[in-house]
Amino acid sequence: MGAGKTTFIHTLCERLGVTDAVSSPTFALINEYHFTENGTYRKIYHMDWYRVKDMEEAVNAGMEDALLEKNAVCFVEWPERGAELLPHPHLWISIEATGPEERVMNMGVKN
Repeated sequence: MGAGKTTFIHTLCERLGVTDAVSSPTFALINEYHFTENGTYRKIYHMDWYRVKDMEEAVNAGMEDALLEKNAVCFVEWPERGAELLPHPHLWISIEATGPEERVMNMGVKN
């Protein structure tokens, strides 16, 4: 917590041209944003799985559908809480707060 996940996603959305307000989906579980890429309308689903109790709740909240939607980009905070729902391959990025102003980021592809 407090490592900068939402700040990172906010910056990604800004770079993609999202004009919607980007905020943490902690209580909503999933937020939807919009942008246009090369004339194609696209969606971003920003999910926070920290409070998800089980996969049934995730599926009922529409997270599985969001992950499978064509032309959508999904950013998932706390993905380890529902790793079995993630498509393969997928890109993972971890951010760790190592000090008050210091962060360490790692990334890779999981098959």
